[in-house]
Amino acid sequence: MSRAYSGGKRDREQAQARKRKERDQRRSRKRREGRGEVPVVGAEEVTGDLDLAEAIVKRRQAAAAKEAQGIQSRLFVGGLAWETTADDLREAFGAFGQVTDAVVVMDRGTGRSRGFGFVVMSHKDAPKAIAALNGTELQGRPIVVNVASERPR
Repeated sequence: MSRAYSGGKRDREQAQARKRKERDQRRSRKRREGRGEVPVVGAEEVTGDLDLAEAIVKRRQAAAAKEAQGIQSRLFVGGLAWETTADDLREAFGAFGQVTDAVVVMDRGTGRSRGFGFVVMSHKDAPKAIAALNGTELQGRPIVVNVASERPR
């Protein structure tokens, strides 16, 4: 009994080998050619004026320093009572600095608090609030306060 092979596998392997060879040839040609000529220019040619470039750098550094003063910290607050509202969080954390935002996370299905929330406040006030409020009671329940970390989605 003789078997007749269609040659499909052999054709596939030959096509793969041909593509591999073409790819290798393209890569070696690109390596030989390189990236071409890269012009070398001085700073004056790029900026036109070094004093202007220095002024721009100083302005950006000043803006970054000013922005660093306004950095906000997002704090996680866990173990909240079901009745706790965002206003309650604002009031509790407001004693340690200005609270930019306070949110109690609610369950979509029941409309009831999920027992945790977030408070956004000044970066320099956040450590004081964490040290003072972590482990204390809020509305009869001990709360956990720490810096919130981004959760991968």
